Amino acid sequence: MDLLTVKNLSVTAGNKEILHEINFSVTLGESVVIMGPNGSGKSTLAHVLMGHPNYQITGGQIIFQGTDISSAKPEERAAAGLFLAFQEPREIAGLELFPFLFDAYKSLQVARGREAGSVFAFKEKLDDELAALDIKGDWSNRQLNQDFSGGEKKKAELLQLALAHPILAIFDEIDSGLDVDALAVAGKAIQRFKNKKNSLLAVTHYQRVLKYIKPDRVLVMSSGRIVQSGGPELAARLEKEGFASVI
Repeated sequence: MDLLTVKNLSVTAGNKEILHEINFSVTLGESVVIMGPNGSGKSTLAHVLMGHPNYQITGGQIIFQGTDISSAKPEERAAAGLFLAFQEPREIAGLELFPFLFDAYKSLQVARGREAGSVFAFKEKLDDELAALDIKGDWSNRQLNQDFSGGEKKKAELLQLALAHPILAIFDEIDSGLDVDALAVAGKAIQRFKNKKNSLLAVTHYQRVLKYIKPDRVLVMSSGRIVQSGGPELAARLEKEGFASVI
């Protein structure tokens, strides 16, 4: 069963076409990795799937769980079960992390027709997820990503992932800026998320995160197009020979 189907997707930013007739699908329970050199359109594709307003779809469709979401707002896509972990999460001064997380959690629960629960029940859930991510100290009064290290920002994204319970998680360079220890924590969080009832789409340059993701398929992008696809062995080849070997 295809959870996500992208058909002939073409996208512009301003007057420049960035993505050219992209075609691929992600089935339920599958892990798909998108690799490619800088400027190939990987992050743009991730943002377009989530409905970023800076990009305009000029052709094709994005179909999620059988519904065309090409014109859906980001919050509608989130309610449907999409989640995007950003490569460079924004710092928002004045927005305290705890009320932000609680409001986001409540909004998603209500949008999905579920009981939001009390703030006390949420605090217990949050504490469990903080412990699982090896987050020490009190984050409740910290502001969203303000004065966070690169590793802390990625942990904040993974914390939001755990609370959002998406069906399809999109990771845009989740390994960017992480040292070996932080990558291991992030990798374990990804493994805790992944099961047969959800799917994962990850954008990355490097193979080091793939031992945690364990992709079923690898797609290679260049100049806004998918130019190659294959199994996990394709990622190993790229690591050894570089992108020039397949582009």
